[in-house]
Amino acid sequence: MKLGVIGAKLGHTASPAIHNKLFRMLQVEGQHDYGVLEMDRNDIPNELQRLRDEGYTGANVTIPYKLDVMPFLTDISREARTIGAVNTIHFTPEGSFGYNTDYCGFGRSLQHAGIEVENKTCVVLGSGGGARAIIQYLSDRNAKQITVISRNPHTKTDFDRFTGNLGIDTISYEAFARSHGGDVLVNCTPVGMFPDVNGCPVAEASIAQFPSVVDIVYNPKDTQILQIARRHGARTLNGMYMLVAQAIGSEEIWMHRDIASQVIEEIAKEMESYYEQ
Repeated sequence: MKLGVIGAKLGHTASPAIHNKLFRMLQVEGQHDYGVLEMDRNDIPNELQRLRDEGYTGANVTIPYKLDVMPFLTDISREARTIGAVNTIHFTPEGSFGYNTDYCGFGRSLQHAGIEVENKTCVVLGSGGGARAIIQYLSDRNAKQITVISRNPHTKTDFDRFTGNLGIDTISYEAFARSHGGDVLVNCTPVGMFPDVNGCPVAEASIAQFPSVVDIVYNPKDTQILQIARRHGARTLNGMYMLVAQAIGSEEIWMHRDIASQVIEEIAKEMESYYEQ
């Protein structure tokens, strides 16, 4: 299979490393090729057609093109359509089909860490594209309450429509600082990501009120928010397992097969060493 990741500037993408580790583990090296597919936003429709014409089976889509590819696909899965973002494309003789494996990747990472969200009070930091799949997953898994924290609440019409349909409120960081915490805190902002590793999106007093804290940042593997959370006895989870799980979810679509959780876990461990190099 010919595969790749679509994006604007992909010099630091981890996708080829993850997929090539999977091919090695499944003993299918040499049967699949996963490359980098940089393209300009204006060229997306022509580039997608080119990939089909050249016999590509699929492609991952990274920021900033997760929304841009959608008008040029034959059909889109329920999750991707509801979330409003596609991160996986499957090219078939019948057309080009879009999926969102960030959704299932986040779910698999929670299960791996033993973090329950059903009937829990959940808070999501950030209102960017990365937050949508997570908010949708929390809603579908019957979280008791979901609150989104944004620096500029109610300034993004599409995002407000998305959260409004789910009955979710968006509040400011100032209002969050005055709140009484909850069960699960999820950081969907880039604060604390390499190279600005000393950043933390919220104050320690707020973090301390949550028994479970998730950060979708994976480089570094131990962000400030996670370190603080552990000091207060919280169960923590970084973004590496989700990153690998969403990649494996794409391969499951392309390969038409299930891949064991043990494979995800082993690759995630290897990838944490990858970022320590």
